Amino acid sequence: MLPTLAEVLRLPALQRARPRVVAGSEHLNVPVRWVHIAEVTDLAHLLRGGELVLSTGIAMPDDPAALRRYIEDLADAGVSGIAVELGRKYHAELPKAFIDAAEDARIPVVLLDREARFVEITEAVHIRVVNEQVEELRESEKLHSVFTRLSVEGADAVQILREVGRLSGCPVVLENLTHQVLACDLNGEEPGTLLTSWERRSRSIRSGDRTVHAPITGWLVTTVGARGQDWGRLILIVGATPTARQTMLIERAATTLALGRLLERQQESLERQTHRTIIAGIIDRSYSDPEEALVRARAVGVPLNGRELVGLVLRLHEGGTGLAAQARLSETAEGAARACRELRLPALVGSLDDLRVGILLALPSGQRLDTTLSRLADRVHARLGDAAVLAVGSETDDIRAVRRSFLEARQVGDVALKQSERRPYHRLPDLHLRGLLHLFRDDERLQTYVERELGALLDHDARRGGDLTDMLRHYLGAGRNKALAASRAHLSRPAFYERLRRISSVLDIDLESVETCLSLHVALLSLDSVRDQA
Repeated sequence: MLPTLAEVLRLPALQRARPRVVAGSEHLNVPVRWVHIAEVTDLAHLLRGGELVLSTGIAMPDDPAALRRYIEDLADAGVSGIAVELGRKYHAELPKAFIDAAEDARIPVVLLDREARFVEITEAVHIRVVNEQVEELRESEKLHSVFTRLSVEGADAVQILREVGRLSGCPVVLENLTHQVLACDLNGEEPGTLLTSWERRSRSIRSGDRTVHAPITGWLVTTVGARGQDWGRLILIVGATPTARQTMLIERAATTLALGRLLERQQESLERQTHRTIIAGIIDRSYSDPEEALVRARAVGVPLNGRELVGLVLRLHEGGTGLAAQARLSETAEGAARACRELRLPALVGSLDDLRVGILLALPSGQRLDTTLSRLADRVHARLGDAAVLAVGSETDDIRAVRRSFLEARQVGDVALKQSERRPYHRLPDLHLRGLLHLFRDDERLQTYVERELGALLDHDARRGGDLTDMLRHYLGAGRNKALAASRAHLSRPAFYERLRRISSVLDIDLESVETCLSLHVALLSLDSVRDQA
């Protein structure tokens, strides 16, 4: 960063000449790019702007009009200031015409009361300028190295913003074009202080240039985008006038974010990542204060306070790993988010794991939940088909109870996959016995019951590679109708009857007993819950 005129005047080489500002004292923050010694009046065409002109004044005109033209020409050339040494032509003060012209042109004028060695002043200023430029190059190289590494490692927006916060010591926020927060690193600041009414405050800052500083808010704002497609703004809350390093930092970070966006093809959008982070924070109880979740959700355009909150889970039938599975999960989340937007339902939507997408609905008080769920289910299934089941947890108006709603929806979704009956959406009362058994699947008493009822049959199949357990499923699933069960098992009736006889022998039971068959059916359903089969 170039030194200002005020900083130059504090250099020892100038202090020895006892500098005295006689005009333009309010403009001493102008940067000085170079020093030019001149004893001629037709000087302007030799300058490039940003120079401090040193002169003894010996060649300056006496005519007030010519003196004004001299000053105006220097102003047009963009000089930073004029320093005049007393003693050669002017002995105590400069002509009033000189001072008036400088004030009108907003050019600082400095009188040097003592004889000055212009060469020492030139050397001192030039060394300072060069050193600043070298330091700027070093800082640029350092930032280039940091953000190149982040790009190569495929860092996401959260990691990039964390690095910006560490390097700047300031809070940093990434927002989209509608001024909703996509990601942030608050650097220890209170979310309630920085993110409250974010959209309103952000809209007050117009960024005509790529990077602007808003003195009233202390925000340094730069546009994020590439290939002519801007998609957000990066905001560094510096508080005061930003340094060149801070400007360089935020612009380099914006470039890295834009590059990352171009490379993201099979990954979640930033909006989905942000929603996922908030949902995960609520479920995992990561927020020390529940109010923080409310503030963060409101900053992304989803108000949660004063609303009926419902946790929903879209449970995929198929999991997997790799890009194909990631793409399927991403498409499910984006499809659910679009469905919510089309129905104007305020909601946080993000993946929960490799098989599930979470939806936190925030419904206004008085809105009918069943009607809303039916409309949402129709829209979701129209987009996703039968790729997933929609499970619904209990509604609540307390952010602390949202975790329980999501856990309930997750359990419902796991059980609903096994249901033969297809519904637009599933709730716990819809699952009947399967739902109850799923809730108790981790209970050792249920596991003991399964082993007592089916252990011998499972051991027999495991040792001999048999299918008796599956045959028992067909028999009980068909309501003990042997002909129907044989058809479903793709076996002839005699072959299926032989399987039933062997089952009776292995378990030492009577399959004609209704109570025995009921107990076995419950045990099979419990086995599915314990194994958590899809």
